[in-house]
Amino acid sequence: MRIAKKTLKIGLFFLLFFVIICSGLYIYAKIMPKLSIKSANSFYLYDQNQNLFSGDPNGEWISIQDISPNLIHATISIEDKNFYHHQGFDLLRIAKAMIINIKNREKKQGASTISQQYAKNLFLDFGKTWKRKLEEALLTIRLEVHYSKDQILEGYLNTINYGGIFGIENASRYYFNKSAKDLTLAEASMLAGIPKYPAVYSPLANEKAAKKRQKLILESMVKNKYISEKDMKKALNENLVYHGSLETNHLKTLMYYEDAVINELKSISTIPASFLTTGGLKIYTTLDQNAQKVLEESIRKNISEESEIEVASMMVEPSSGKIIALSGGKNYSKSQFNRAIHAKRQMGSTMKPFLYYAALENGFTASSSFKSAKTTFSLGENKTYSPKNYGDIYADKNISMAAALAYSDNIFAVKTHLFLGENTLVDMSKRVGISSSLKPLPSLALGTAELSLKDMMQGYQVLANNGTKNDLYLIEKVEDVNGNILYEKKKDSEDVLNKGLTYILSDLMTNCYAKELIDYTTPTCMVIQPKISKKYAIKTGTTNTDHLIFGYNKDILMGVWSGYDDNRETVPLDGTNSKHIWIDTVEAYLKDKEDAWYDTPSNVTGVLVNPVTGEAASNTSPRKKVLYYIKGTEPYTKNKELDTLIPSVKTEE
Repeated sequence: MRIAKKTLKIGLFFLLFFVIICSGLYIYAKIMPKLSIKSANSFYLYDQNQNLFSGDPNGEWISIQDISPNLIHATISIEDKNFYHHQGFDLLRIAKAMIINIKNREKKQGASTISQQYAKNLFLDFGKTWKRKLEEALLTIRLEVHYSKDQILEGYLNTINYGGIFGIENASRYYFNKSAKDLTLAEASMLAGIPKYPAVYSPLANEKAAKKRQKLILESMVKNKYISEKDMKKALNENLVYHGSLETNHLKTLMYYEDAVINELKSISTIPASFLTTGGLKIYTTLDQNAQKVLEESIRKNISEESEIEVASMMVEPSSGKIIALSGGKNYSKSQFNRAIHAKRQMGSTMKPFLYYAALENGFTASSSFKSAKTTFSLGENKTYSPKNYGDIYADKNISMAAALAYSDNIFAVKTHLFLGENTLVDMSKRVGISSSLKPLPSLALGTAELSLKDMMQGYQVLANNGTKNDLYLIEKVEDVNGNILYEKKKDSEDVLNKGLTYILSDLMTNCYAKELIDYTTPTCMVIQPKISKKYAIKTGTTNTDHLIFGYNKDILMGVWSGYDDNRETVPLDGTNSKHIWIDTVEAYLKDKEDAWYDTPSNVTGVLVNPVTGEAASNTSPRKKVLYYIKGTEPYTKNKELDTLIPSVKTEE
């Protein structure tokens, strides 16, 4: 009996303590200023010409009276059935969720109310720290004490994410080409299911999963007495026709750019974490809408919408580091995963230009030669490494570095890598701004490390800018809604590579589409050679699961990745399509511009050579091409074999 009384007293004490704390919080929230929420959680994005391309600062958000009751009832039924009966927190639901999650030893059920979700949406990011959770809890209480339930619901529906489309009016027009007040029960129940997990429950991404969730929502509406069984069956059988675009912008990839902008915004320390401090943000970006348009058109032209293969691409202004166009996939409405900035994949042979720059810096020239043949490398401790060339094709003779780069010869690359020392490429990667941590392995020369497309583009920006590094960026300036500047991009540049050597390397990278190098095999980009009207430095990369191409001149740098999200193996045609996306995009983007190549540095000279062997040639030689050298290193006689300087090499005869 004493134990029971003691337990009861302790329980009453904690209950009283809880009531006092909650009462204090509600009183504190009540005396705090009323929140201005109608402009909160608003982004207004402008392109490089200061044209608005996302958001409408002059637009009025839609009143709850102008939202179909079908949508309101569907949302409340599935998200928060006790919305009109709690004070911001559904304690019974929280307790039930805790029991279920403890029993299953994982988070299977959430308990956030609509008020809590709305409070969360008023922050720039969804941090999971205790400080953020306390801030969200206090904000939830402030919403509840200052606004009616209808006002909270109105704000929530005007800001929630419907698969990259924010707000119910925009979503209604995007998916069904009608106002939110005109949504049918079938349409409303379909839209209400998207916010739970937009990448899965958008009907444009996965209609089967979306229909399954729609059924769950309709069943909850029957259970909560909003509709009858007959209404549910009718809605389930209604044939829905999806519009799939906004009248203001038909680009399916533009929201990947927006997504990347918001991702960069979160890293800027001068931007307040809460929108309530700013009343919304005006973000001036580096977007070139014409570049974004030609990029999307090239993707659509070369990759079938029905194909499961995905594409990521980025276009950069080399002289500044401005990201002028970006696509993280084929269609944002079907998949919101931004592969351009978040996916990490093997980069394959696109790592080789950084290796060969290091080689040039360490005394190699365009004519330096190794034997291209099946080779096993002895790595010590009874370990060996036997890389293969693509298609198992080898010269079985000495070839120049110029030829090795044009053919993307793996044997030559690994020999160079081991000759220089495996840390050399790691150090070079850091020097050009590649931020991922790389390990000094023999296979690093063949791009086995996993990097993001953006990380790799940062490295190529240095090559494209003739040795000067500028950080890649998307945001020029950020203002609050009153025009106060919160952030402005500072110009940054650093000379990290030798301009003469960078010029030589860039010229070597033009050989991937040079007819003069057609020999025992062909250069890697001959398939797009007929489309090339300007001079470009290009490098391709291929793994079993990935295809990449990076290329540039003074005006543009562009990278393309293609592959499957589930890492299934690709086919050669996938690589060909990536090359066509690249050339179609850059040619369309540069069609009205003159050819922009780099001025030859004063310490560099061009010499007529046999580009396959690297030996000096004459005007009458059957195979000849001008290659570039630092003055005093150009070839006059037969080149010295370097194989003899790598004792760990065993050529398979």
